[in-house]
Amino acid sequence: MSLLVVGLSHRTAPVSVLERASLCADAQAKLLQDTLAAEPAAEAAVLATCNRIELYADVDKFHAGVAELSTLLAQHSGVGLEELTPYLYVHYEDRAVHHMFSVACGLDSMVVGEGQILGQIKDSLARAQELHTAGRLLNDLFQQALRVGKRAHSETGIDRAGQSLVTFGLEQLAAGGDVTAWARGKRALVIGAGSMSSLAAATLARVGVAEVVVANRTLDRAERLAHLLEEQYGPSLSEAAEPGLTARAVPMEAVRHELTRADVAVSCTGATGLVLTADAVAAAVEGRTGAPVAFTEDASAQEPSRAGVRSLPTTPAGAAGMDDNCPLDLQAVQQSGFSVMGEAAVAGMDAATLEQHAAWVAGAGVDRRESARRPEADAELITALAATAATLGRVPERRRPEQAAAPVRPEPVLFVLDLAMPRDVDAAAHRLAGVRLVDIESLAEVSADAPMASDVDQVRRIVADEVAAFGAAQRAAHITPTVVALRTMAADVVAGEIARLEGRLPGLDDKHRAEITQTVRRVVDKLLHAPTVRVKQLAAEPGGAGYADALRTLFDLDQEAVAAVSRAREDAGADGDHSIEIIENHAKNRGPA
Repeated sequence: MSLLVVGLSHRTAPVSVLERASLCADAQAKLLQDTLAAEPAAEAAVLATCNRIELYADVDKFHAGVAELSTLLAQHSGVGLEELTPYLYVHYEDRAVHHMFSVACGLDSMVVGEGQILGQIKDSLARAQELHTAGRLLNDLFQQALRVGKRAHSETGIDRAGQSLVTFGLEQLAAGGDVTAWARGKRALVIGAGSMSSLAAATLARVGVAEVVVANRTLDRAERLAHLLEEQYGPSLSEAAEPGLTARAVPMEAVRHELTRADVAVSCTGATGLVLTADAVAAAVEGRTGAPVAFTEDASAQEPSRAGVRSLPTTPAGAAGMDDNCPLDLQAVQQSGFSVMGEAAVAGMDAATLEQHAAWVAGAGVDRRESARRPEADAELITALAATAATLGRVPERRRPEQAAAPVRPEPVLFVLDLAMPRDVDAAAHRLAGVRLVDIESLAEVSADAPMASDVDQVRRIVADEVAAFGAAQRAAHITPTVVALRTMAADVVAGEIARLEGRLPGLDDKHRAEITQTVRRVVDKLLHAPTVRVKQLAAEPGGAGYADALRTLFDLDQEAVAAVSRAREDAGADGDHSIEIIENHAKNRGPA
């Protein structure tokens, strides 16, 4: 086994790089074909989701494989290799298997425990099978990953460790409040009809929105999704029940109009360009409120750190008597609106000059008003600054503007959830008054510090066990063609000896011939049983790859015969083990030629 994976994800790359590196379906197909055409790769599969792009391959050379796969990812993503390389990760053999199983269990997801990745792994395998780029190794790997992921979700509470990306996004839109209470009665617009959009639509229906409008480029798919939603969540036949969900489909051209009616919009289309520009979102809000929508300033900026220096209150510039014998250029300082005893006054000053300034302040060189600071306090602060300057060589310049009241942001009238990668919604919509936008980037920031559930440890143990089992199975499978070739050779020897016996004893009746043949076969089977069973066990252990070579050497097996069995096993695909069993039984039961 020489499994190699090269990729990048939300853990290693910023959203901006992931957006640019995203691959459409055609690009993925071309990448697979080019990877298979490359010399080091015998199999290939691509796992591309909203927050990861990974290329899996069976390679015969590690370094050449890494170089080739990295280059191919860069070429097909459109991101230069030099820019892409710092964000790439590489896993090989057992580490690659461990990574795939962790991904399948949701341990490597942006929101831990989400189960949507299983469907994406299944789609990736189907694509590789359709293009005939997945052979025995990748078929085994992806199918086992699906089983491991299902086991993790059924045997543990990993679902409680995190939530689906949709649910987590809706919680952010609700600002941490109860999602059901927030969603009740709202009108929702879902843009796209793929797996993520369908999940978003179903989640919105489940939490109680009154209406879901589905917009898609292919109207048939949107109508099918709307029909399914009404079937499952539509109005109840019971008159006493609360009104159920209404759902309808519209073409993409109707998105702007529907946006003026919607309270919530969710977009995940896979388009390469923006689906909703900031102007379109602003127009939708204006259509609802009847008032122009302004861009708000970002009020989240934090005051810069002060490197341990105490901050000083400011006094009005131009205070009387502030320039007598002062060692500073007060005119330049006062124009900035800062106190001559504050940080702006001493920024960049060397220690000697700062000490002169401290002495001037301590000597009451400033005419202070009643509301001004005490001279002793000013002297202490300047002395502290002098100590800082003595340590650093100079006081770093720190500008602190007058504090201004933060603008009051109006309550949102439109909630937008962008689950696409690359993004569907212009990031500038973050700054629109009356809009709350949550996208992949903001979800990544919020979920980075999400608490891990204790079930995660249990899932990690499952992954470790499954990786060991997968490696053992692959190593045991590696020796199977050699064992089959050995049994085939033994059957040929038996058949040859029985034929020679018939030549010596031409009068041998059928009953005795059959008895002799069966006896010889039993002797051969008993002699081969213990060594072949034991060699399979040994080969399954770490470092057991050499047993196949030893078996071929000891019994002088024809290498081409072993290769023929291997090719038959590859051609058999998922049924390879069953095919090998048939070959073994045929070899044991083969009669005289």
